[in-house]
This record gives sequence, structure tokens and C-alpha cells, in this order.
Amino acid sequence: MNQNKNQFELIAKTFFGLEDVLAEEITLLGGENIFKHNRAVSFTADKELMYKCNYRLRTALRILKPIMKFNVRSTKALYRSVKEYKWEKIFSVDETFAVDSVVSSEYFKHSKFAALKLKDAIVDRYRAKFGKRPSVDLVNPKVRIHLHIYNDQCTISLDSSGDSLHKRGYRIAKTIAPLNEALAAGMVMLSGWDKESDFIDPMCGSGTIPIEAALIALDIPPGYLGRLYGFQNWNDFDEKLWKKIESNSSVKKKININIIGSDKSEKAVEAALQNINRAKLTPYINIQRKYFDDQKPQSENGIIITNPPYGERLKEDQIFDLYKMIGDTFKTNFTGFDAWILSAHKTAMKHVGLKTSKRLTLYNGALECKFHKFSLYKGSKKYKD
Repeated sequence: MNQNKNQFELIAKTFFGLEDVLAEEITLLGGENIFKHNRAVSFTADKELMYKCNYRLRTALRILKPIMKFNVRSTKALYRSVKEYKWEKIFSVDETFAVDSVVSSEYFKHSKFAALKLKDAIVDRYRAKFGKRPSVDLVNPKVRIHLHIYNDQCTISLDSSGDSLHKRGYRIAKTIAPLNEALAAGMVMLSGWDKESDFIDPMCGSGTIPIEAALIALDIPPGYLGRLYGFQNWNDFDEKLWKKIESNSSVKKKININIIGSDKSEKAVEAALQNINRAKLTPYINIQRKYFDDQKPQSENGIIITNPPYGERLKEDQIFDLYKMIGDTFKTNFTGFDAWILSAHKTAMKHVGLKTSKRLTLYNGALECKFHKFSLYKGSKKYKD
């Protein structure tokens, strides 16, 4: 283990299925002692790397800094351990805090009750020490505290991110059920896109997948539009170091790639154009109003990534017809391409009529989805799953 006293443990949270991608991102930024967990990656870092990770990681949702670890089997024991911690070194009695929690334990049936006990312990420590208590602010607290209990293992962390890192700041217009930005970035990275061949999303909705593809191709950090991070409220915040990280972000000025998004919905196209403009990516993404089966590639090869409806708002025969049309269009128009579809509808996917060459499990919100790859050669094999 690294003995550098300036280093400490961090835990980056992510979606199920993106742990490998996130671990690779952290490795490239210089993280050490990297371990993959369910929906998370732990690693050691110093302050500079913590700032960089918040600013540059595409598939992380938030980055936590553990400050307490202990075994606990009752709310009384939780309260007692938390109250002993010197919270006044973290924030003053006149500042605000908030608590969130994830609990999976036979000893703690309700995560909100465990979080309430943690909050009570902090408040009671301040009241005993200063005769008054800090306030809870759920919207914009000075410090966000994260409680995680798995069985009898308790970890209490400071949230260095504040709002979820998927909030890049470019989404000003939405369509129904927009894809999470971090998930979209993860899909692009999982696809193995070479950032040189054409990139197409023929059902682009509000443009999230093409935007994330452009950010990746241009090497633009996901935090580039500016936002407030949790660590900027901490007592040890180093503004000079933070400004250095922001100013040193490399950005490719030009790319010679066709990044194309299309949708049959005029409302979706308008939303995508607004978001792309807000993202400062208008020169790099071509948005078209076009039906899926009218889409024709401008080159002989490339990649398609798309997230079609899963059937929640369509009748069964409509969803089957839609997926059949997708498969037929792939075979007719996109020979030489690799195509990826994210869907939670297993039966509908069979109507694509093509055999997958790879299938990964991802979660879109609470929905378990499969991320299917189709290699579209001439005479592509029929689907026999």
C-alpha cells in the first residue's frame, strides 16, 4: 500500500455494469490501489487527484471520501460512534449539513432511520459542546455526509461532489425519459468506438448520446461548463490548485468525424439542438429530423448507439414492429457498421432479427437493460437466442 501521508481513500460511485470503465478512467488519471465493487470503485488519491476526478470522470456519479469505518449492529451503537467523532473540525456550528444513506443490513431495516440517528448524533455533539446546533439544509448544504451500511460494516464519508456528477449543465431541454449523461458516456466507452469513424444515434431524443460522444472525441472534461462541487465548501479547499486543474484541461479544437443524431419527433430535435448549443458543440454534431428507416450512412463503416423505447408507452404489437424495423434498417442501410442497442425489453429485442455479438447488463434507473452489439456484415446471422 502507498504510504504517502497526503493520500487518502476515495470511493467513486457509478452504475452497475460501468465499474470496469470507471476503474480504467481512474487509472488513466493516476489513481492507485484501485478495487472494483458493486456500482463503485475505491482508490487512493491526493487532493489534486480528488479535484481532477470530480472534474474529468465521465462515468462517476459522485466521489466520496471516507472518514469513519466501524462495525455496528444497532442504532444506539451507531449514534454513540458518530457522536464521538470531532465533527467541529469538518464544519462549524453556524454552517449547514445534510445526510443521505444507503443501507443493506438485517440490523437496520430502514435507511432513513439510520440516517436520522446519524444526524441526531451530530446535532447532539454540537449542542453539548457549543450550546446550539447546526441546521440541516437538504438543498445546498455546506457539507454532505454519506452513510453506507452493509451487514454490520459502516462507512461514513464526506461527499466531495455535491450534486451528482452526471449533471453536466448542458441539459436545458428534455424529452420523455432522458438518458442519464454518465450512463450515456459509459455506453459510448463500452462500445469501443475509435473516435475516428462515423457515430450515429438514429433515435437521439434530446441528444444525450451524441453530446457525450462529442465530449469524448474532443477530450472535453464533463465539468467544463462549470458548477459547484462539494469540496469547494470544505475548510481545506485549495482554490489555487482548483484553478490550475480547470485551466490545464486539454481540449482538441478540431475533429474530422461525423457525429449524427436524428429523431422523427420535431420536439426531440428542437430539444437536442438546444442542448447541443448549450454544450457549445454545435459545430461538431449534425442533428436531423428523420425517421429511423430513412437514415443513410455517409461512410462505409462506423458505429450506431441508440436507446429506443422499451414499450412503456407503446402497445405490444407496436413495440415488436418498431424493433423489427430497426433490425431491417440495420441490414439494409448499415452494412459495415457496428450497432449497439440499449433495451429492457427482452422479447422485443428478438424481433430485431439479428444475432448479437456481445451483450452486457446495464441499469437505466431501476430498469435492468441489456446493451446489445450487432456486427453488421453482409449476410449477418439471424437471431437464434
